[in-house]
Formats: sequence, C-alpha cells, structure tokens
Amino acid sequence: MQINLISDTVTKPTKGMLKAMLNAEVGDDVFKTDPTVNKLQEKIAKMFGMEDALFFPSGTMANQTGIKIHTQPGDKMFCDKYAHVYNYEGGGAAANSGVTSHLIDGSRGMFTTNQLSEAVLGGRSDIHVPYARLVTLENTTNKGGGACWDFEEILKIKKVCTANNLALHLDGARLFNALVAKNETPKQYGEVFDTISICLSKGLGAPIGSVLLGSKKHIEKALRVRKLFGGAMRQVGYLAAAGIYALDNHVERLAIDHTRAKIIGVALQNCELVKNVEPIETNIIIFNVIDSINEQDFIQRLNRAGISLISMGQGKLRMVTHLDFTEEMLERVVSTLENI
Repeated sequence: MQINLISDTVTKPTKGMLKAMLNAEVGDDVFKTDPTVNKLQEKIAKMFGMEDALFFPSGTMANQTGIKIHTQPGDKMFCDKYAHVYNYEGGGAAANSGVTSHLIDGSRGMFTTNQLSEAVLGGRSDIHVPYARLVTLENTTNKGGGACWDFEEILKIKKVCTANNLALHLDGARLFNALVAKNETPKQYGEVFDTISICLSKGLGAPIGSVLLGSKKHIEKALRVRKLFGGAMRQVGYLAAAGIYALDNHVERLAIDHTRAKIIGVALQNCELVKNVEPIETNIIIFNVIDSINEQDFIQRLNRAGISLISMGQGKLRMVTHLDFTEEMLERVVSTLENI
C-alpha cells in the first residue's frame, strides 16, 4: 500500500464525482454556452455573496489574473514573505503584470494590520517608489503550515486597504479548510475581498479547476485576461461538474482531514528523529528533523516504508492529509513513525 502525503492535489475523483462528470451537459465555454460551467460559476458566486465568478484551469492562473486586473506594470503588491503568489507561481506577478512585490515579514504566512500600515506609509507620497495598488492574503497559508487567518485581523486590514485605495485579493486555494476549521461562512469573505480565488482540486478533490470571484466589472476584465493567458476552454463542463460535486459533497468532510493531520502531528512529536512540529490547524503538517540526520535521509526512510512526503526547503518537511488518505493509511503512518 503506497501512501501519498505529498499534497492534497494527488486525489483521484470519487465514483460519485466521475458519474457527475460523465453525465454533465456541456457546450462551448468560450461562447459562454457551457451550462455546467455557468451553473458552477453562479453557484459559487451565490455561495460567497459576490456578483460573478469565472472558471480557470489552475489556481495559479486565477491568482495571476486577480493580480493583473487590479494593477498596472510598475505597481506594487503587498504580500507575506511566504505567500504562494510570490514563492510558487513562477515569478508570475513580475512576468505577467510587471508588478513589484513588497514582502512583509509575518508569522506563518500572516502579517498584522500594523505591519501593513507601516509598509503602506513608507512610500505613499514618494515619487521614487512604485504606486501601491494591491494587498494579497493567503488562507490557509501553504508554507505557513495550513494556518488560518484571524478574521478580525482581516477586517482591520480591509480598513487599511480602504483608507489607502488598495484592492484586496485572497488566494483562497484552501479557503474551505479555513472555513471548516474556524466555523466561518463564505459570505463573510465575500463581503471583505475584492477578488477571491478558490481551488477545487486540493482538499475538495476535483481533478482540475479553480474559480475567481469578484464584481461583474472585475470578472469582465478577468475574462479577457484569461484569454490572454491561454486559459479559455471549450467543453469544460465535464470538469466544472466535478467542481459542483465537490462543493456539494466534500466540504464538511474536510474536518476529517484536519483530525488525521493532528494525529500525525502527535506521532511526529513523539518521534525521536523529529526536532519540532509546527502548530496544526488544518490538513498541512510541517516539521523539522533533528540536526544529526539529513532531511533527505528521513524522506527516504519513509519512502522505503511506502510513505511519500515532500521538502519545502530551509529544513522544513511537509505532509498533507486529503480525501484519498484513509483511516487504515493513518494507522500505518503512525505505526511507522513510532518505529522508525
């Protein structure tokens, strides 16, 4: 039995999801005539209380489109130093939008309102620095170990954005994990953010797809940018059907992934080869091994036991629980860590 904990992107469609995909009614989405895509977009926009939504083939493209519709070349975006849009999207903000990234030294991928205020004030009236246009948050934080933002802090950040005429974008690749963990609602986020990207192919278990949400005006711009980026698709309702099924069937079960991640966290804390385990709130586990062993050696030891994980650099190792990670697999991982 091979156990893949590299990411929650490794899941396969369930039988119910495959059936929904097979039976999907499709059209040509470039002409906006794919009824299943339209249904998905309307469904998730209504869920978040936002005006419109647009289906994308990837979360990176959805995020990069969000950045582009809020900025002009030479503008500045504020984000955490751990932000996915800065670290893991191929330099897209610079390449696609000509945007400079002002990195804030937050904690576990999250910065404070005061840190943002100081960063904004630093160049508001100085002709030598880029125009400040956009703030991007990530919830949950990937490199921060699945950490969830305090919603009250987000509301304070929104006030800073409003006062300084800054757009606010959310990289919500794993937002539903945060909603389940914090008992929050989609509409809370829809009321605060100008645009939100939602990934359907991580914890929700769809094979492909993300959605960008925003106002009618924002999505009208996003439609053109998606075309520019090569993301216009044809009979993509087969994939949109998987997204609809995921939203209807796979949200509440995310709590199971969170519980299993915390159980693995306890096993890691009790493992003599592990130096520390970062706090676990959702489905991501990040830890460091002791100084006397190499992290690649630890990965190889687990690989030999049939367990796959990944390095995030800087000595950090990551495991991610997901839809295809069963109770039997959990017992095997815990037993391996106890005896490694």
